[in-house]
Amino acid sequence: MVILTLNCGSSSAKYQVYDWDAKDVLAVGVVEKVTFDGSFITHKAKGKEEYTLYQNCPTHTDAVNLIIKLLIDPDRGVIEDMSVIKAVGHRVLHGGDKFTKSVIVDDEAMKAFNEVKDLGPLHNPANIMGIEAAKKVLPNAPHCAVMDTAWHQTMPASSFMYAVPYEWYEKYGVRKYGFHGTSFLYTAKRASVLLGKKPSETNLIICHIGNGSSVCAVKDGCSFDTSMGITPLEGLVMGTRSGDADMAMPFYVMRKTGMSAAEMESALNKKSGLLGITGAYNDRRDIQKAAEQGDKRAVLAQNMEAHRVKKYIGAYMAALGRVDAVALTAGVGEFAGFMRAKFLEGLEGLGIVYDPAKNALAHTRNAETRISADSSAIPVFIIPTDEELVMTEDAYALMVGTYDVHTWFAYSFQSKDYVNKTRAEGLKEDLKKLPELEKILALPK
Repeated sequence: MVILTLNCGSSSAKYQVYDWDAKDVLAVGVVEKVTFDGSFITHKAKGKEEYTLYQNCPTHTDAVNLIIKLLIDPDRGVIEDMSVIKAVGHRVLHGGDKFTKSVIVDDEAMKAFNEVKDLGPLHNPANIMGIEAAKKVLPNAPHCAVMDTAWHQTMPASSFMYAVPYEWYEKYGVRKYGFHGTSFLYTAKRASVLLGKKPSETNLIICHIGNGSSVCAVKDGCSFDTSMGITPLEGLVMGTRSGDADMAMPFYVMRKTGMSAAEMESALNKKSGLLGITGAYNDRRDIQKAAEQGDKRAVLAQNMEAHRVKKYIGAYMAALGRVDAVALTAGVGEFAGFMRAKFLEGLEGLGIVYDPAKNALAHTRNAETRISADSSAIPVFIIPTDEELVMTEDAYALMVGTYDVHTWFAYSFQSKDYVNKTRAEGLKEDLKKLPELEKILALPK
């Protein structure tokens, strides 16, 4: 049995093909520049060389068709025909407050996604187009939606409400929703395994740091608070998003410049954050190079990002009262040791002590590592996220009727015996290149 997962962005379509019976990934890939000239697909099938094909995809339907074409290709593919795909999981950024868990996509679900697409204007329209495109290509398979916002529906009102006229919440749904929920779910469950605790007994601070970034306070295994808000703009300093700012600031700049509301929204989402401060970069590697060469704005951008992360860690420690571990995940959290150091240095007074040597070794997506010093009261884990696996397991469980909200549903990766075959093979290669990595592996208790 094969399960396909799709994550359609405004100009991309990521995918993974998973063999449920063998519990193994058959293929992964992404179609980039969808709706633009120069579209291309990067496809990696198990046991085969990575393959790139340039083919224009003016619509997401074209992108999905291109993915299917490669999946059944005699030379590059991994399945004989489409009949073996028994379910399709779709990432949906924003489900509003209508969904507390993943669902099979029906007319009612699609109506709900359309009703809240103004809350996720950069993502929801693309997510919807991806679902519609896939349903045309695979009309007989159940299509399942996995919402980033569902994980955060356990937040109490004191966390998710804004101190604005209450009728805005009643009439327009103005509240904090939070995002990166699928990543937080996976990371929280894995952290519990590493701690040897039940999820329901675990308090965590999870930092999902990528181009888009957010922090989640996890209390008793559930989302208690998070840094992103009604949209993904609130919170941390991100690649191109401003994060927290005085809400009166946009009005001030609009009066000064004559910018429209749409122009301001675009500036805050696409031209701010690290890009706005440096004027040239949103990739942390580029910023690090510039900082090393004496670029003062690059140094400022790094310090601003680190300062904001520290503020949220401190705030969430106060809100939770007891913290069992801090976990970092996503691209920057998993690979950018120089930024992890900036996030964690100076937190000794809070019981968080990182080990510079361990931090320098932690550079892999194939294993969970521990970078805290032996003297640290609170362990610090690097946990490579696996949103696709969450989507796959949700889709399968929805298909067979065993699925439930995460507090009542057991994922395979909650077991201390869980092994990701692809990552296990990758770790063998990592250890050949860097044997010292074994010293910092975080193993289940």
